[in-house]
Amino acid sequence: MILSHAGKAPRIDPAAWVAPDATICGDVEIAAGSRVLHGARIIGEAGGTIRIGRNVIVMENAVVRAGPRHPCQIGDHCLIGPHAHVTGCTIEEQVFIATGASIFHGAHVGKGSVIRVDGIVHLKTRLEPGAVVPIKWIALGNPVQMFPPEKHDKVSAVLRELNFSMTVYGIDPATPNRMMEVTKRLSAALGTHVSDLTSDN
Repeated sequence: MILSHAGKAPRIDPAAWVAPDATICGDVEIAAGSRVLHGARIIGEAGGTIRIGRNVIVMENAVVRAGPRHPCQIGDHCLIGPHAHVTGCTIEEQVFIATGASIFHGAHVGKGSVIRVDGIVHLKTRLEPGAVVPIKWIALGNPVQMFPPEKHDKVSAVLRELNFSMTVYGIDPATPNRMMEVTKRLSAALGTHVSDLTSDN
């Protein structure tokens, strides 16, 4: 389904292909040769832009998102695996993102990098070209540190410094009833989808 959102319609090159049960919504541009497979969701929230280069493969049930604070740019010849989650980041060309991997807001993934199954490139992290994130490992920070999943306490300490709540939601983590404020803001922002229009694109 192709949807216009907040006055912006997706622009899909005629030489690209989007599965009929995928969703492309908002300020999204998809270049020639790219393929968006069944169940994938590519959503540019109001003010959020997504640019997908040539010959990019977005596999089944992957999610690519952008918001006004965090646009998303995906370079040529990238593969985004099934159930991967890519949001508000920059991915240079020839990057392989395996099944279930996640790349978060403000991250920058260098050319030719590999994020293996269930790997995470976290908030504001910068991967140099050719970097590899092992299966289920977490890449975090700039300069990057790599953590196995069992190093939860160390990951949490670095994340506190990166301030996820402020970066993603613009809310100080010390705000009383923070989740109430987060969900109220998200509800208002996401509520704008009630005016989305099916596009003839």
